[in-house]
Amino acid sequence: MTRHKIKPQALLSTMWIFILFNMIFRDLHQLGKKGFLEEIMTGVVNDVEITDELMLIGGVLAEIPVIMVLLSRILTNKVNKWANIIASVITMLVLVSGLPYADMDDIFFMIIEVVAFISIIIIAWKLPSVVKTQTKPLS
Repeated sequence: MTRHKIKPQALLSTMWIFILFNMIFRDLHQLGKKGFLEEIMTGVVNDVEITDELMLIGGVLAEIPVIMVLLSRILTNKVNKWANIIASVITMLVLVSGLPYADMDDIFFMIIEVVAFISIIIIAWKLPSVVKTQTKPLS
């Protein structure tokens, strides 16, 4: 089997897709929890009233990983580095803020996602800030 080196930008984008799949499947998995659908229908989940403003904030926060799939591929290395680090830290903090309400499956998905966020930070940190150009020797 041949191992091909993956460009860091493609790897970062793929890591964000991996995180998104975990977030989506965790949310879908939550629907199977006894009483969860009834709780959603009341408009109060984990003693928090679900308002239009809260839904907007949640939408903005959910958009961070979505936009990072694209931005990881198109930004310059210098901007890419900081965008990935900042987006990872913000999204990870939002994720970990759910710990007081987390059950075993939430913690399982959270561990996987935190490892992925740390991986993104490490990969992004290693991105070169300046692109090296080859110079032609004088003859």
